[in-house]
Amino acid sequence: MRCAAWAWLLLSVPALGWAQGGPPLLTNDPGTPGPHQWEINLAVMPVLTQHVHDFQAPQLDFNYGVGPAIQLTFEVPYVLQTVPQPFNNGWSNAFPGVKWRFIDNKKGWNVSIFPQFELSGTAGSIRNGIAQSGTRFLMPMEIQRNVGPLEFDFEAGYYFPIHGHQERIIGFAMGHNFTKKLEAIGEIYNDRAMGGDPHDTTWDLGTRYGFHKGLVFLFMAGRSFSGNASGQPNFLAYIGVQFLLEKDGLALHAEE
Repeated sequence: MRCAAWAWLLLSVPALGWAQGGPPLLTNDPGTPGPHQWEINLAVMPVLTQHVHDFQAPQLDFNYGVGPAIQLTFEVPYVLQTVPQPFNNGWSNAFPGVKWRFIDNKKGWNVSIFPQFELSGTAGSIRNGIAQSGTRFLMPMEIQRNVGPLEFDFEAGYYFPIHGHQERIIGFAMGHNFTKKLEAIGEIYNDRAMGGDPHDTTWDLGTRYGFHKGLVFLFMAGRSFSGNASGQPNFLAYIGVQFLLEKDGLALHAEE
């Protein structure tokens, strides 16, 4: 019912631009920064379950456009774990990767693949439960299509363990631009490991707001569909700033 009400609200307002997946959402989209341009996302992301409280502070996400349809990526969060006691902190798993949009606005469709490696965490982070042991290869595909005033994004991927466990992800997102600077977004996301945690299905709503040239405020908040006893997140959020840089990072992206 929440999703239906949100969709009705978006459809009732004329479209003024395009939306997109990616931060602050969990679901990625086929978009890339563009040649010699940077997209840097700096954020805090709390994920609270009944027995574990993790705060990714900061969550670092660096993206560089090699060409019009190729992006180099490096993501890594620093995790503060306040529950259970004692307090733990450290770097979690890093994700280097390459996104390639091999269908670029063909009859309105955009499709990409985004292969990434999940690198093994440090011994201390693994021992404290804030990073996974072993290296895994993640292969997702992203699909984007505009339908009237809405943009829809779909992502599905699978972790192939070199060392570690198998896992698959599925995300569905949609967004709408109310003005040139203000965008409403939301998603449903499922993350399931084979034979263990996580096994989460979450929903969230959020926004992007361009408050200065090359600077975008990012926010989302949500939770799982299940109750606290399931071990799924009873609260998750993303609060951050996106830096859009051009000229190989020497200048903030000029407003169009």
